[in-house]
Amino acid sequence: MTISLPPVKHRIESIDMLRGLIMLIMALDHVRDYMHLGQPDPTNLAITTPILFFTRWITHFCAPIFLFLSGISAYLAGTRRTKGELSSFLLTRGLWLLVVEFAIINFAQTLDPLHHLVIFQVIWAIGGSMILLGLLVWAPMPVIGIVGALIFFGHNFIDVVNTGALSKNLTWNLLISANGFGNFFPLGTDRGMLVAYALLPWTGVMILGYVFGSLYAKQFDTARRRRILLTSGLSLLALFIVLRAFNLYGDPAPWSVQKSTALTIISFFNVTKYPCSLIYLCMTLSAALIILSLTEIVKNKFTDMLVIYGNVPLFYYICHWYLIRLVNIVTFPLQGFSFKQIGEPPQAYGFSLVGIYLVWLFVIVSLYYPCRWYGRYKKTHTQWWLSYL
Repeated sequence: MTISLPPVKHRIESIDMLRGLIMLIMALDHVRDYMHLGQPDPTNLAITTPILFFTRWITHFCAPIFLFLSGISAYLAGTRRTKGELSSFLLTRGLWLLVVEFAIINFAQTLDPLHHLVIFQVIWAIGGSMILLGLLVWAPMPVIGIVGALIFFGHNFIDVVNTGALSKNLTWNLLISANGFGNFFPLGTDRGMLVAYALLPWTGVMILGYVFGSLYAKQFDTARRRRILLTSGLSLLALFIVLRAFNLYGDPAPWSVQKSTALTIISFFNVTKYPCSLIYLCMTLSAALIILSLTEIVKNKFTDMLVIYGNVPLFYYICHWYLIRLVNIVTFPLQGFSFKQIGEPPQAYGFSLVGIYLVWLFVIVSLYYPCRWYGRYKKTHTQWWLSYL
């Protein structure tokens, strides 16, 4: 008697490897956000240090690469579906991600079951961008590419426009340009919204990812794909260097010479993430394209480990938030503080930067086996809901 097993699903390992890498790095930023002693601002040149700035800077790569790879994955999903099925899938998955952001992730961030504060962060940007892409996929690929390029390269023209009252407008912040980390918008006496990610600039990243996804079509020549990825990555890197060096265009916060060489270098790389500037996107996505080009034929134990995490991005994302908060909850009273203070932790709570890196390692190592188990489950099962987690 023979038992037929469900077919093992094929994935592109270079994409999963890069996704896994940036997801591990992402956890470092979230650990630092909640448990760094004194909560110093890594981008404040008056107080930062090279290692503190690097700890923040390296995590800048996570959000744009995640959205770009989501665009590639959307294209690949379309190779197995009709145009209508792809559009429906992107719309429903985008809506599901909004539920995840506002119901599941928001609770992990605030520990408030009544959701008095609703935070619009990266999952909102991914979900909203997926919905817009779900509407756009009906257009021809050249049109999709033009729309993506116009948003990607042109959205910083807003910097030279006097937006006036628009900078405090909710719709403007949600769609075009969230000011700094985000504006707070009250929703009654004890509720509010914090908009950290303006949607359209990030949508441009996903759309371009969708266009680059066509390079991974089965009939596309592998060597040619790697050349295009490398050339595109080096071109974006060159654009980053030129625009940033001369403060020409693409970032509302120009760099300047500081009192030390280290601080001058920090100023140069201290690009604007909220809202994401063109220079910030060139810096981060150039690395993504170069890595995708150079790692397509690389395979070793380290890349195999990264693929484990990259196979299950949403599963990992939800689990890592709750594990970080669990560590936060456990260590809070151990340091002598009342749990009631956890919403606004005292300056004396937390760990040194060395401690932050140790907690980060604990988090990512703890999630290895759960991610490996779930990744294997997804590869050998076909339930519809697996496409949504």
